Amino acid sequence: MRELLRSTTAYRKYAEDAAGGCVAHTTLVLFSDEPLLRPLLKECAKAFFGAKDGDRTDALIEKESYSDCIFYPAAGEKYTADGVGELIDESLLLPLEGAKKLFVLDAFQTATPIVQNKLLKVLEEPPEGVFFLLGATAEHAVLSTVLSRAKKFVCVPFSEERIEAALRRRYGDAKEVSEAAAASGGLYSAAEALLAGGGEFDLAERFLLGEETEKICREMTDKRIRPFLSAVRLCVRDALFFQQNTKGSRQSASCRQIAQSYPAGVLLAAEKFVSDAERDIKFNVNPGQAALALARRIQREKRLWLR
Repeated sequence: MRELLRSTTAYRKYAEDAAGGCVAHTTLVLFSDEPLLRPLLKECAKAFFGAKDGDRTDALIEKESYSDCIFYPAAGEKYTADGVGELIDESLLLPLEGAKKLFVLDAFQTATPIVQNKLLKVLEEPPEGVFFLLGATAEHAVLSTVLSRAKKFVCVPFSEERIEAALRRRYGDAKEVSEAAAASGGLYSAAEALLAGGGEFDLAERFLLGEETEKICREMTDKRIRPFLSAVRLCVRDALFFQQNTKGSRQSASCRQIAQSYPAGVLLAAEKFVSDAERDIKFNVNPGQAALALARRIQREKRLWLR
């Protein structure tokens, strides 16, 4: 995992700035793979402090217990105005182990405008030796006033090859590694969820074949929607491959049935519809509603093609 995170643009550029002693007082990392955002910020924090793999600083930052590296909010907790007030007070205290202090603000896309506004002054003019590292999954959730005060690094989605290599390092030659990587949409966490055997591929096939579509949508959760949409994309892609007599990742009877049920133009449109649904999820659209809207758009496109 460390190797994968260190391959990101954000890590490489932040590490270069740290090595050159030119880290911005406020840096914003945009990374859409939400479950990996905090681990990525930890790797950046280690680079900031010049930690070496396996040394004391590395271990303490990994456990979020290094005195001069403060993570906020605590894992699983939310931003609060009181908590931000305490953070600002903490920024006024001198570092304990060195000459600099780093505040790592995870999941900043969940911080309310009130919280973000409260941070503006300290982000723009932090005390001597104090730095801020913000992480968010979406830029639209960050106030323009915060953006104007931060140096921004954007992580592009991982390549299919890089995700597959990371999965094989962790799971070896486990079954369906290649198709999980292909369906991931550039998100390692989505590939891992698919590989975990949550039945997303079978669910996606049933969804596209119109089997209990509304039931599937009603049962969709925040945790499941991303790997589900990734599985739908792969099923659509493989149905197209089947129509073109090209080998895809999945060669099931259901894949063949999907290919026979949809004109190629509908399958091509469906790929775009999946991307639209993924974008809607980033804007906090209800997962069940997003899945149902996707089903209706695909069926509407199919009716247009069959007229």
